[in-house]
Amino acid sequence: MPDLHVPVAIIGGGFSGAAVAWHLLRLRPQLEQVVLIEPRAELGRGLAYSAADPSHRINVPATRMSLIPDQPTHFNDWLESTGALDADPAARRSEGRNFPARAVFGTYVAEHLAALGPRVTHVVAAAETVEARGDGYRIRTGDGAIIEAGLVVLAVAHAPPSPPSALARALATHPRFVPDPWQAGALEAVRPDDRVLIVGTGLTMADIVASLERLGHRGEIVALSRRGLRSRGHPAQAHDPFGDFATDPARTAGALVTRIRAAVAQAGEAGQSWHCVLDQVRLQGSLIWNALPPPERARLLRHLRPFWDVHRFRIAPQVEEVLDRRIALGTLDLRAASLREVTVQGETILVTLRARHTGEVTREAFDAVITATGPAHGRVFADNPVLASLERAGLARPDTLRLGIEVAPDGRCIGAAGVPTPGLYVAGPLARGTVGELMGLPDVTNYAIRIAGEVAARLGADEGLVGAARLYASA
Repeated sequence: MPDLHVPVAIIGGGFSGAAVAWHLLRLRPQLEQVVLIEPRAELGRGLAYSAADPSHRINVPATRMSLIPDQPTHFNDWLESTGALDADPAARRSEGRNFPARAVFGTYVAEHLAALGPRVTHVVAAAETVEARGDGYRIRTGDGAIIEAGLVVLAVAHAPPSPPSALARALATHPRFVPDPWQAGALEAVRPDDRVLIVGTGLTMADIVASLERLGHRGEIVALSRRGLRSRGHPAQAHDPFGDFATDPARTAGALVTRIRAAVAQAGEAGQSWHCVLDQVRLQGSLIWNALPPPERARLLRHLRPFWDVHRFRIAPQVEEVLDRRIALGTLDLRAASLREVTVQGETILVTLRARHTGEVTREAFDAVITATGPAHGRVFADNPVLASLERAGLARPDTLRLGIEVAPDGRCIGAAGVPTPGLYVAGPLARGTVGELMGLPDVTNYAIRIAGEVAARLGADEGLVGAARLYASA
């Protein structure tokens, strides 16, 4: 017999899963129970918002981080009303925007979900398998619990970072090799004067440098990536989005770039920065993405994704200041280079690097190496047991670009036969291969609301399921 028999189960209790649950229960006030299966002790945090490091800050102003998009200052109002900023004066910026620690946003989400009371059931375990059973699904967790649900929402996380194979082979047993910087205490092995190599130059690198600074590190840091691009900061002043990319959207990657460059030039003539143009691209991202044929999407990812990432995903001003200071002092060097060879002599790590632009090959010594390459999207079906079980059963499959899970327009998984799987939905960034931009919190929130709406409509359309919801809640 199942431990629970419920109308809706959400696998993953990070922000995406929490947002779906919260909005679903608002849309269906008669729904008495939603289950979230999440191994962390608290819902709403996930990996992004459970980090205890105070130097890890939200990457957009608090006035644009909200569980309720039509109330964009909802989180910022909560910050002010609860006094959450009192212990962190540095979160307040002179331009009137707040950038608190990410854990504070996690507290905000957790509190709002907890306010729903017993309507939210938290199964503190990791889901292991999902199989179709009759008109619903049977979920088995790592501790042996069984949950049967009429509808299932997959809000599973990214795959963990996958270090370059040369590093993994050579440094598997090295005491100062950090393959996953998000593991608790991972950076504590780095000594204050160590010369550190960070593989990756994006947001993760910025967080690592900020963390090392807080921990008292003063040695040299070399960060490298294929192009050596660094995440940009925020504009000095708030602005409205600029441009129009949804009317007769571009059908090729090249045409899209031409339109963006033209809009940036027009914005500059009007005294505005490029930020406002990229913000409009983000807002219209789903329309832009869906107008591109699959080969053009692949071309966009292959050639332009690194440039998009560093302009779209900006760093908090506090973190930007750390990077600027380190670069000015000569203790942070960003390079466009590739790894050629990694060997170890004692505890010294010898790395052969090839510069991208000059082709110069150098051999350098480091005391510690940290991977900052981001999630291994292409491995998510191999590394996640739930997705592996669904793929084996033909209920879900990777999208063609290997960014995550292929979904239908209504958010349902596409199965092996190429048709939507009834009652199995995807929330969160793993739907972005089909949907488009789904990495920033505002985009994730809006998509979570779409999925909550689809699930609510499904509950409303199936009176038998609604009746079952009452039965399950009373059981």
